[in-house]
Amino acid sequence: MTLDRRRFLAATAALGLAGPALAQSYGQTYKVDNDDGRPIANMRLPGEITGQIAELKGVTYIGPRDAEVVLYEFFDYNCPYCRQAAADIAALAASDPSLRIGLVNNPILSPMSAQAAKVALAVQRKLGSAAAFKVYGQLLGTPGKIDGLKALEVAARAGVPRAELESIGDSGEIRQALSAQMHVAANLGLTATPSYVLGNTGMLGHPGPKALARMIAAMRRCDQIACG
Repeated sequence: MTLDRRRFLAATAALGLAGPALAQSYGQTYKVDNDDGRPIANMRLPGEITGQIAELKGVTYIGPRDAEVVLYEFFDYNCPYCRQAAADIAALAASDPSLRIGLVNNPILSPMSAQAAKVALAVQRKLGSAAAFKVYGQLLGTPGKIDGLKALEVAARAGVPRAELESIGDSGEIRQALSAQMHVAANLGLTATPSYVLGNTGMLGHPGPKALARMIAAMRRCDQIACG
């Protein structure tokens, strides 16, 4: 997978300037704990920014378009915590068919992660969200570092020739989609992977499946991740 390292690093450096001020505000707007009983860092986010997520191109969606609740995960293919999150997200999608889940690339850990994200975006562009969701699970279930070549190897099993995936992944359309996804993540202060957006609330780190289920249930009851 071809990657212009200087261009990518310059882009991520610029994006990094957008998020720190907001990230410093993360505390505990809502008193919620993860599955280990530890507090989850969360805060209310500006609606004008969270509203941009639905407009992003290349987001992988699972679940009904008219879902009452949408959970967005921002992730990196080389994030160890994202591996467990991927398994939990798959289980959540299977157990809660009325929930809509959106997977947003945020490859902030390494250029290898950006290469893998471009391949996954190529699958999404070519075959749609169902195939991209499968590749997401397969990549995060693959041991070791995930780079463009490893992602091509896994993604090619979906039935698209590697050369075609590489061509799509290196297109301007995919680069712009990835840049836009990272830009929104930075503007939301999502400096940890995985992070989540549920309604207008951002959460840093993976809460675990039980905590996520509780917060989704609360959103349905009171439009907040915790009901007072």
